Amino acid sequence: VDRTDIDMFTKLQREVAKKSFDEIDEDNAFKKPNLYCHFALGVGDPKYMPIDNWTHLQKLLNDALDAYNELNAQMNLVLFEDAMTHICRINRILEAPRGNALLIGVGGSGKQSLARLAASISSLEVFQITLRKGYNINDLKTDLGALYIKAGQKGIGTVFLMTDSQVADEKFLVLINDMLASGEIPGLFADDAIDEIIGSMRNEVKAQGIDDTRENIWKYFIEKVRRNLKVVLCFSPVGTTLRVRSRKFPAITNCTSIDWYHEWPEEALISVANRFVSDVDTLKPELKDSVAKFMAFVHKSVNEMSITYLQNDKRYNYTTPKSFLEQITLYKNLLSKKTRELQEKINRLESGLVKLQSCARQVDDLKDKLAAQEVELKQKNEDAD
Repeated sequence: VDRTDIDMFTKLQREVAKKSFDEIDEDNAFKKPNLYCHFALGVGDPKYMPIDNWTHLQKLLNDALDAYNELNAQMNLVLFEDAMTHICRINRILEAPRGNALLIGVGGSGKQSLARLAASISSLEVFQITLRKGYNINDLKTDLGALYIKAGQKGIGTVFLMTDSQVADEKFLVLINDMLASGEIPGLFADDAIDEIIGSMRNEVKAQGIDDTRENIWKYFIEKVRRNLKVVLCFSPVGTTLRVRSRKFPAITNCTSIDWYHEWPEEALISVANRFVSDVDTLKPELKDSVAKFMAFVHKSVNEMSITYLQNDKRYNYTTPKSFLEQITLYKNLLSKKTRELQEKINRLESGLVKLQSCARQVDDLKDKLAAQEVELKQKNEDAD
């Protein structure tokens, strides 16, 4: 999915709306922003409502980000319009029954960070596997089993966040496919663990007015897991990997809502650059906006040249939001380094000038002394004569 597809869809949508509704007010029906979310009245007051003001949405999300950063590892996010739109989409997915998401975008486009913020807004915990040497499918089953207990027995809302880099073995996706399709993962629990789960859930099932048969209790447990445990997959569209995985494991696309991450627009690039350049003390305030715009121009220029490179040489060169952030970091580091080097040279020159001035004063003092001594010597010579 790219911008061309989006424009085509928007065009078709308008045409169908005109044909279906004779007296439709297009300006009102298609006004921007067209955003819906579950936190329009504030985080912690979930009501599905529209937000028609970017400023209001940005304030809500900045407050949510501040609250997240107080309790978790800090995320230094710049909430431009595209990023806020993605957060609203993820929020809608997570709030939906059995809402699972597939976030598709190149590495460094912010999928994980935005998913974490959206999960925080929905009061969901986030879990990611920790890859280590020898981590295999049995370890993944252990982690998923713990998540099932947490979501099904304890009723704790949780997001299972998984990225490309965490798929150490394609067999991992067999479990994810089953998890998305039915919630049932064969061999996830040993028989004694299943008995323990059924025993602990029996009273809860009875309280719901359901016959407490073994099958009913297990079905209730799985349904509760599917209600409380959300799967968010962050995959890259680069290469054929995603296409192959979608065919081998159809639930990845069939049982998730897909959110595509496109390249950042120029205004987003400028906004991000301004945010990171604003804290550079060595840069004059009147130059900061120009530097930010130039950085965005450079990034867009490389994107355009990459298209030409692909057409001429049939080779790909990927520029990602992460590479843009690295460009900003490189600029800040170089500016700091060169400023420090120049300051050292200035200090050395100033020190040299101080020494030269000191020497000049000493020479002047010696000249004065010499002149006085010459007068004294002349007088003594005259007296001797």
